[in-house]
Amino acid sequence: MEAARRAGDAGPYWVRSAAEQKALDRLTSDYTSILLNNDVLAFYGHPLSRQMGILGRYPIEELHGMLAELAEEYRALNGERGIVKAFYIIYGTVWPGGDIGYINHAVLKRWVEYALEHDMLVFVDHQIGRFDPVESLERMLPWLHYPNVHLALDPEWRTDRPMLEIGGVTAEELNRAQQLMEDYIIANNLPGERMLVVHQFHQRMILNREDVRGDFRRVRLVHNASGIGSPSQKRVAHAFNGRATNIPVKGFKLFYNFGIPGAGFDYPLMTPEEVLALRPRPFVIMYQ
Repeated sequence: MEAARRAGDAGPYWVRSAAEQKALDRLTSDYTSILLNNDVLAFYGHPLSRQMGILGRYPIEELHGMLAELAEEYRALNGERGIVKAFYIIYGTVWPGGDIGYINHAVLKRWVEYALEHDMLVFVDHQIGRFDPVESLERMLPWLHYPNVHLALDPEWRTDRPMLEIGGVTAEELNRAQQLMEDYIIANNLPGERMLVVHQFHQRMILNREDVRGDFRRVRLVHNASGIGSPSQKRVAHAFNGRATNIPVKGFKLFYNFGIPGAGFDYPLMTPEEVLALRPRPFVIMYQ
């Protein structure tokens, strides 16, 4: 690289030479998306809370077995596409007033490393609260040093009045978050394309949605339909997200009924056949 610079490609030392830039372009374009040949199937929740999803209701080994059984149901319907299993973990939980409580580092590390040992992915999710979404994402970036970790933002909880109002992020904030994430991946020479999931079930959750970028080379934005309801209600919410063709990769979330007072759930729960029949087709499917 240095020889190329001396041979007429001169410039300040902090500016990449043409050869360096060409090598970097090749490096960042050679990665194949996990989603090219696979769907992702995830169990969602907080490992220390029985109220926030399935992850907190069973030991990790039992969850792995349950998820494997569900994955086989999807695999039987999935043709030549594979199924990659994942844990979807709430990293930052919103509190009254919009403050955030963070998961214990050792707890998250245990789940990430268990997943790594068992060829699984982990999504690390931030509920944002009253804080800036880009700064919230920045706090999670070091977890990307694990090659199986991906990130997520939940705009519903970007508010200082959780449970009383639906929060939201702007397209500009989402674009800055993606840029920050991609810059971090490249600067730290981290392997692979990484997903950034953003949830939506109401129009106010992503403002100026048509301006959201879906073309970053190392960050794959996944637009996830996260509403609760009957199959017909969930199809409507998914179709609403489907109109955002500038974010082509879609996800879909389902909610188990654990009999928790006041907690919403899907009734009846859609079958794997019904989920895979959705259009646009979801590539990331999660169960809370």
